[in-house]
Amino acid sequence: MVDQAAGVLPADPFRLKRPEQQGIAKDPRVHVYGKHEQIICDTESRGYKRNPAELQLNATEGFIPLWSEGSILRWRFQEQSLSNFESPNEVKAKIEELFALALEAWGDAVPVSFTRDDDAWDFQIVVQEVERCNAARACVLASAFFPDAGRHDLVIYPTLFKQDLSEQIETIAHELGHVFGLRHWFAPQSEPDYPAEPFGSQDRRSIMNYGPDSQLTEKDKQDLKDLYSRARSGKLKEINGTAIRLVTPFHTLRELANSVIFK
Repeated sequence: MVDQAAGVLPADPFRLKRPEQQGIAKDPRVHVYGKHEQIICDTESRGYKRNPAELQLNATEGFIPLWSEGSILRWRFQEQSLSNFESPNEVKAKIEELFALALEAWGDAVPVSFTRDDDAWDFQIVVQEVERCNAARACVLASAFFPDAGRHDLVIYPTLFKQDLSEQIETIAHELGHVFGLRHWFAPQSEPDYPAEPFGSQDRRSIMNYGPDSQLTEKDKQDLKDLYSRARSGKLKEINGTAIRLVTPFHTLRELANSVIFK
C-alpha cells in the first residue's frame, strides 16, 4: 500500500534477480516527466519546455481522436517484462496503486473506464528493470499512447519510484492525459510538423506542461470534461477546421470481427 502520509512508497519492489538468473534485456523506451529543466518525452517523440496557452489535442493523423462514449480500455501486465524482478507481484501492486491514485486525481473528468484483462487487452504495462538517463541526468520515467484502435504499450521505469509520491502521481496523471488524447502544452511551438489543436481555458499551469507550472488543475479537468461532453453529443465536430473522430478500443473491433466470422 502507498504511505500517503509519509509521501513516499514503502520498500522498493524493483529488486532484480542476480545476473545469472536474468534473461535477455528488454529494448528500452524513452520518456521523462517531472519538475526538471531537462525534458525528454517519447510519448510525443519530441518536445522541450515552453509555456503556451490552451489544452492541446493530438491532430497528427489529420483529425483529433477521442474515445467514443462508453469506451473501456482493457489492460494487462506484460509478464515477460517482470521476469527479472525478485517480486513481480510487488511491482504490480505498486503500479496498480499508483494508477488508482492518478485516476482519482483526474476524478469525474476521466472519459474512459479501465479494466484488467489478460486476454482481450488494448494496452499492456511494460516494466523496464534498468534506469535510462542521459548525460544531464534527465531520466526516463514512463511513456504512453494516444487514442486509436490499436494495441499499445504503457512503459514504466523504476526511476519513477525514486520520486516523491506527489510527483509519481503527477507523472502517471500526465501519461493518462496522453491516453485521453492530450498533447503537451508546448506542442504548437516546439512541434510544428506534428499538428495540435487548442481547446479550453488559457492558463500555463497544466498537468500537460513541464517544470514548476506542471500540476493537475481544476481547469485541466473541466476542459477535459467539456471537450468530451461536447464531442460525444455532436455539438463539437471540429476545432479550427480539424475534424474530431471518436474511436473505439482494439478489443471492440476484434469482438466485432469475430461476431461477423462466426455468424
